[in-house]
Amino acid sequence: MHNKNSAMMFIVLLGVVSCFSDMTHEAATSIKGAYLLILGASASTIGFISGVGELLGYGLRYLFGRLVDKTHNYWGFMILGYAVDVFAVPALALVHRDGWIAACVLLVIERIGKAIKKPAKNTILSFAATQEGVGKSFAIQEALDQLGAFIGPLLLYVVMLYKHGDEYETYNTAFALLLLPAICTIAFLLFAKSRFPNPEAFEPEAKEAKKNSFVGKKSFYLYLAGISCFAFGFVDFPLVTMHLAKSKLFDENTLPLLYSGAMLVDAVAALFFGWLFDKLQTRALVISTAISAFFAVFAFGMTSQTMIMLGVALWGVGMGAQESIMKAAVATLTSKEHRASSYGAFEFLFGLAWFLGSWTLGAIYDYSLPLFIIISVATQLLALPCYLLSSHYQKTEA
Repeated sequence: MHNKNSAMMFIVLLGVVSCFSDMTHEAATSIKGAYLLILGASASTIGFISGVGELLGYGLRYLFGRLVDKTHNYWGFMILGYAVDVFAVPALALVHRDGWIAACVLLVIERIGKAIKKPAKNTILSFAATQEGVGKSFAIQEALDQLGAFIGPLLLYVVMLYKHGDEYETYNTAFALLLLPAICTIAFLLFAKSRFPNPEAFEPEAKEAKKNSFVGKKSFYLYLAGISCFAFGFVDFPLVTMHLAKSKLFDENTLPLLYSGAMLVDAVAALFFGWLFDKLQTRALVISTAISAFFAVFAFGMTSQTMIMLGVALWGVGMGAQESIMKAAVATLTSKEHRASSYGAFEFLFGLAWFLGSWTLGAIYDYSLPLFIIISVATQLLALPCYLLSSHYQKTEA
């Protein structure tokens, strides 16, 4: 049996892995919308590809979650998934000037890598979290994760500021640079495996194993409904960068800097709401969603740079909640025996909703910007009653 010190060391080590991983693919996220635009993709195409990526990136997690529960091969799935995830990003440097289709394929492959690794990673993190507090543990993980997401775009900003040549060459140099954090990701992951080969030992076995983790639990179904509403309205950042590049409201070289700022807000928000989750449980999501739901009003509906930056900050709050306390909630609603499958179900529905939302809102953007903003805000606010009802039923099912 591992002690609390070992659990915290494991949580931090996984956070370092995530730091380098996010330095890689979140740096790419900060510019890929503008990059696809340069390569010849339309707004609806960018929205569609972002949606397909999220659909596969989240939808396949249920399949891999089931496989993880059956095999308990946590490290095998994590190493394979991380390798596919991080190395697909620097491969974008090899795309030709008119190769938007090839770029889209690589971006989808990167999302599939996340699908392979995520159920195993979330599950073993939840095992260690039982020693330290679920909200706190996922928040620490997310804060380190977002440290990389802050540094990555910042590095790209410097590269794009001083790189000479046309836009295409500048973007290619930026993507090639991301090979370095990709290599560091795999190196630290292998080190973590050598130190903690059996992470499931962190969480003791339940005295009475449950036959199913969530079927028939109203609290979990309502929670899934809530996160689906949130995901539908919470558009992916490439649509934000595409909008700002298209409207010329910001210089394209500053787009990575904006995303870097959003990731910094994300990290701070994750720590705060992680602490709040351990006190309020699912109700903490009500607060975070109420704050972040209006980001589209400022990011898409305003022309003032200050107001747009506020919108980006609100988007960062939403991401902080999505990547920390939304995952923490699954651990409190499900059993250890079927934890990976439960995470898979959670992320499948989240990804399906994000796919439909990204595709739909991308098309609506081309048709009517005001309608785009209204639908984004309204669908996120629909999540609030679902969270409140989930919290209510969780108490009655305990």
